[in-house]
Amino acid sequence: MIGTGYMGYYILIGAISIVSWLVSNQLKRKFEKYSKVHLRNGMSGAEIAQKMLADNGIRDVEVISTPGRLTDHYNPANKTVNLSEAVYSQRNAAAAAVAAHEVGHAVQHATAYQWLTMRSKLVPVVQVTSSLSQWVVFGGIALMASNAIGVAGQYIAIAGLVMMAFATLFSVITLPVEYDASNRALAWLKNKNMVTPDEYKGSEDALKWAARTYLVAAIGAIASLLYWALQVFGGRD
Repeated sequence: MIGTGYMGYYILIGAISIVSWLVSNQLKRKFEKYSKVHLRNGMSGAEIAQKMLADNGIRDVEVISTPGRLTDHYNPANKTVNLSEAVYSQRNAAAAAVAAHEVGHAVQHATAYQWLTMRSKLVPVVQVTSSLSQWVVFGGIALMASNAIGVAGQYIAIAGLVMMAFATLFSVITLPVEYDASNRALAWLKNKNMVTPDEYKGSEDALKWAARTYLVAAIGAIASLLYWALQVFGGRD
Protein backbone atom coordinates (compact mmCIF):
# COMPACT_ATOMS: atom_id res chain seq x y z
CA MET A 1 0.00 0.00 0.00
CA ILE A 2 2.80 2.42 0.88
CA GLY A 3 4.56 1.81 -2.44
CA THR A 4 1.35 2.47 -4.36
CA GLY A 5 0.80 5.58 -2.26
CA TYR A 6 4.21 6.96 -3.12
CA MET A 7 3.74 6.26 -6.83
CA GLY A 8 0.35 7.95 -6.91
CA TYR A 9 1.74 10.92 -5.04
CA TYR A 10 4.62 11.31 -7.49
CA ILE A 11 2.18 11.20 -10.41
CA LEU A 12 0.03 13.87 -8.75
CA ILE A 13 3.00 16.10 -7.99
CA GLY A 14 4.34 15.58 -11.50
CA ALA A 15 1.04 16.67 -13.07
CA ILE A 16 0.80 19.74 -10.85
CA SER A 17 4.42 20.63 -11.57
CA ILE A 18 3.79 20.51 -15.32
CA VAL A 19 0.76 22.80 -15.03
CA SER A 20 2.71 25.14 -12.75
CA TRP A 21 5.59 25.24 -15.25
CA LEU A 22 3.23 26.05 -18.13
CA VAL A 23 1.56 28.87 -16.19
CA SER A 24 4.92 30.26 -15.04
CA ASN A 25 6.26 30.23 -18.58
CA GLN A 26 3.17 32.02 -19.85
CA LEU A 27 3.56 34.57 -17.05
CA LYS A 28 7.16 35.25 -18.12
CA ARG A 29 6.08 35.66 -21.73
CA LYS A 30 3.34 38.09 -20.72
CA PHE A 31 5.74 40.20 -18.70
CA GLU A 32 8.24 40.23 -21.55
CA LYS A 33 5.45 41.33 -23.90
CA TYR A 34 4.16 44.12 -21.68
CA SER A 35 7.67 45.23 -20.76
CA LYS A 36 7.77 46.56 -24.33
CA VAL A 37 4.64 48.69 -23.77
CA HIS A 38 6.24 51.90 -22.52
CA LEU A 39 4.21 54.20 -20.27
CA ARG A 40 3.15 57.48 -21.78
CA ASN A 41 3.59 59.20 -18.40
CA GLY A 42 7.25 58.10 -18.29
CA MET A 43 7.10 56.96 -14.65
CA SER A 44 9.24 54.10 -13.37
CA GLY A 45 7.92 51.26 -11.25
CA ALA A 46 9.43 52.88 -8.17
CA GLU A 47 7.72 56.18 -8.93
CA ILE A 48 4.41 54.42 -9.54
CA ALA A 49 4.72 52.68 -6.16
CA GLN A 50 5.63 55.87 -4.32
CA LYS A 51 2.69 57.77 -5.83
CA MET A 52 0.19 55.03 -5.01
CA LEU A 53 1.45 54.95 -1.42
CA ALA A 54 1.07 58.73 -1.17
CA ASP A 55 -2.40 58.67 -2.70
CA ASN A 56 -3.45 56.16 -0.05
CA GLY A 57 -1.98 58.27 2.76
CA ILE A 58 0.74 55.72 3.54
CA ARG A 59 3.96 57.44 4.53
CA ASP A 60 5.76 54.82 6.64
CA VAL A 61 6.45 52.33 3.83
CA GLU A 62 9.70 52.44 1.87
CA VAL A 63 10.08 51.38 -1.77
CA ILE A 64 13.37 49.56 -2.35
CA SER A 65 15.06 47.58 -5.13
CA THR A 66 15.69 43.85 -4.64
CA PRO A 67 17.87 41.52 -6.77
CA GLY A 68 16.40 38.96 -9.15
CA ARG A 69 13.52 38.62 -11.56
CA LEU A 70 9.88 38.42 -10.43
CA THR A 71 11.13 38.65 -6.83
CA ASP A 72 8.77 41.53 -6.06
CA HIS A 73 7.02 41.41 -2.69
CA TYR A 74 5.72 43.46 0.21
CA ASN A 75 7.32 42.83 3.60
CA PRO A 76 4.90 43.71 6.43
CA ALA A 77 7.59 43.15 9.06
CA ASN A 78 9.71 46.14 8.03
CA LYS A 79 7.08 47.85 5.85
CA THR A 80 8.96 47.78 2.56
CA VAL A 81 7.74 47.39 -1.00
CA ASN A 82 10.50 45.32 -2.59
CA LEU A 83 10.63 45.66 -6.38
CA SER A 84 12.90 43.58 -8.59
CA GLU A 85 15.59 45.61 -10.33
CA ALA A 86 13.76 45.68 -13.68
CA VAL A 87 10.42 46.69 -12.16
CA TYR A 88 12.03 49.31 -9.94
CA SER A 89 13.71 51.17 -12.79
CA GLN A 90 11.71 50.38 -15.94
CA ARG A 91 8.84 52.46 -17.31
CA ASN A 92 6.37 50.08 -18.89
CA ALA A 93 2.97 48.45 -18.36
CA ALA A 94 4.43 45.35 -16.71
CA ALA A 95 6.46 47.38 -14.20
CA ALA A 96 3.44 49.57 -13.42
CA ALA A 97 1.27 46.51 -12.79
CA VAL A 98 3.75 44.80 -10.48
CA ALA A 99 4.60 47.97 -8.55
CA ALA A 100 0.95 48.85 -8.01
CA HIS A 101 0.15 45.26 -7.01
CA GLU A 102 2.81 45.21 -4.30
CA VAL A 103 1.58 48.55 -3.00
CA GLY A 104 -1.85 46.93 -2.95
CA HIS A 105 -0.49 44.64 -0.22
CA ALA A 106 0.80 47.67 1.68
CA VAL A 107 -2.69 49.19 1.49
CA GLN A 108 -4.14 45.89 2.76
CA HIS A 109 -1.73 46.02 5.68
CA ALA A 110 -2.54 49.64 6.47
CA THR A 111 -6.29 48.94 6.43
CA ALA A 112 -6.05 45.64 8.35
CA TYR A 113 -7.49 43.63 5.47
CA GLN A 114 -8.87 40.50 7.16
CA TRP A 115 -7.48 37.90 4.76
CA LEU A 116 -3.97 39.36 4.95
CA THR A 117 -4.23 39.40 8.75
CA MET A 118 -5.26 35.74 8.76
CA ARG A 119 -2.41 34.79 6.43
CA SER A 120 0.12 36.66 8.55
CA LYS A 121 -1.01 34.76 11.65
CA LEU A 122 -0.50 31.45 9.83
CA VAL A 123 3.06 32.25 8.72
CA PRO A 124 4.87 31.08 11.90
CA VAL A 125 2.77 27.91 12.05
CA VAL A 126 3.34 27.04 8.39
CA GLN A 127 7.08 27.71 8.68
CA VAL A 128 7.28 24.92 11.26
CA THR A 129 4.75 22.42 9.89
CA SER A 130 5.13 22.64 6.11
CA SER A 131 8.52 20.92 5.94
CA LEU A 132 7.54 18.17 8.39
CA SER A 133 3.97 17.31 7.44
CA GLN A 134 4.69 14.95 4.55
CA TRP A 135 7.28 13.00 6.52
CA VAL A 136 4.86 12.61 9.43
CA VAL A 137 2.14 11.37 7.07
CA PHE A 138 4.55 8.99 5.33
CA GLY A 139 5.79 7.64 8.66
CA GLY A 140 2.27 7.18 9.97
CA ILE A 141 1.16 5.29 6.86
CA ALA A 142 4.20 3.04 7.11
CA LEU A 143 3.34 2.24 10.74
CA MET A 144 -0.27 1.55 9.79
CA ALA A 145 0.94 -1.58 7.97
CA SER A 146 1.90 -3.09 11.34
CA ASN A 147 -0.78 -5.08 13.15
CA ALA A 148 0.79 -4.19 16.49
CA ILE A 149 0.93 -0.41 16.17
CA GLY A 150 -1.35 0.21 13.20
CA VAL A 151 -3.79 2.34 15.21
CA ALA A 152 -0.98 4.49 16.61
CA GLY A 153 0.36 4.88 13.08
CA GLN A 154 -2.99 6.18 11.89
CA TYR A 155 -3.02 8.79 14.67
CA ILE A 156 0.46 9.88 13.62
CA ALA A 157 -0.65 10.10 9.99
CA ILE A 158 -3.69 12.16 11.00
CA ALA A 159 -1.40 14.53 12.91
CA GLY A 160 0.59 14.90 9.70
CA LEU A 161 -2.60 15.66 7.79
CA VAL A 162 -3.48 18.39 10.28
CA MET A 163 -0.04 19.91 9.74
CA MET A 164 -0.52 19.65 5.98
CA ALA A 165 -3.93 21.29 6.33
CA PHE A 166 -2.33 24.45 7.75
CA ALA A 167 -0.18 24.81 4.63
CA THR A 168 -3.21 24.15 2.43
CA LEU A 169 -5.24 26.76 4.31
CA PHE A 170 -2.37 29.21 3.84
CA SER A 171 -2.40 28.62 0.07
CA VAL A 172 -6.18 29.06 -0.10
CA ILE A 173 -6.15 32.26 1.97
CA THR A 174 -3.41 33.60 -0.29
CA LEU A 175 -5.86 33.66 -3.21
CA PRO A 176 -8.16 36.47 -1.98
CA VAL A 177 -5.09 38.35 -0.74
CA GLU A 178 -3.46 38.30 -4.18
CA TYR A 179 -6.64 38.95 -6.17
CA ASP A 180 -7.60 41.84 -3.91
CA ALA A 181 -4.13 43.42 -4.25
CA SER A 182 -4.45 43.22 -8.03
CA ASN A 183 -7.93 44.71 -7.96
CA ARG A 184 -6.70 47.60 -5.80
CA ALA A 185 -3.77 48.13 -8.18
CA LEU A 186 -5.89 48.14 -11.33
CA ALA A 187 -8.55 50.38 -9.81
CA TRP A 188 -5.92 52.93 -8.79
CA LEU A 189 -4.15 52.82 -12.17
CA LYS A 190 -7.47 53.44 -13.92
CA ASN A 191 -9.06 55.96 -11.54
CA LYS A 192 -5.94 58.10 -11.32
CA ASN A 193 -5.43 57.95 -15.11
CA MET A 194 -1.94 56.59 -14.59
CA VAL A 195 -2.09 54.51 -17.76
CA THR A 196 -3.70 54.71 -21.18
CA PRO A 197 -6.41 52.14 -22.13
CA ASP A 198 -3.85 50.01 -24.00
CA GLU A 199 -1.38 50.19 -21.12
CA TYR A 200 -4.19 49.26 -18.72
CA LYS A 201 -5.06 46.15 -20.75
CA GLY A 202 -1.44 45.04 -20.58
CA SER A 203 -1.26 45.61 -16.82
CA GLU A 204 -4.53 43.75 -16.30
CA ASP A 205 -3.46 40.75 -18.40
CA ALA A 206 -0.08 40.52 -16.64
CA LEU A 207 -1.70 40.51 -13.20
CA LYS A 208 -4.24 37.89 -14.24
CA TRP A 209 -1.45 35.48 -15.16
CA ALA A 210 0.42 36.28 -11.96
CA ALA A 211 -2.70 35.38 -9.96
CA ARG A 212 -3.00 32.08 -11.80
CA THR A 213 0.32 30.92 -10.35
CA TYR A 214 -1.21 31.19 -6.88
CA LEU A 215 -4.36 29.43 -8.09
CA VAL A 216 -2.34 26.47 -9.35
CA ALA A 217 -0.45 26.33 -6.04
CA ALA A 218 -3.70 26.30 -4.07
CA ILE A 219 -5.23 23.58 -6.24
CA GLY A 220 -2.06 21.54 -5.85
CA ALA A 221 -2.12 21.90 -2.07
CA ILE A 222 -5.78 20.87 -1.88
CA ALA A 223 -5.25 17.90 -4.20
CA SER A 224 -2.24 16.72 -2.19
CA LEU A 225 -4.13 17.00 1.11
CA LEU A 226 -7.15 15.10 -0.24
CA TYR A 227 -4.95 12.42 -1.78
CA TRP A 228 -3.14 11.67 1.46
CA ALA A 229 -6.36 11.85 3.45
CA LEU A 230 -7.72 9.06 1.22
CA GLN A 231 -4.53 7.08 1.76
CA VAL A 232 -4.73 7.45 5.54
CA PHE A 233 -8.44 6.79 6.01
CA GLY A 234 -8.57 4.08 3.36
CA GLY A 235 -5.31 2.46 4.36
CA ARG A 236 -6.85 0.04 6.86
CA ASP A 237 -9.35 -1.44 4.41
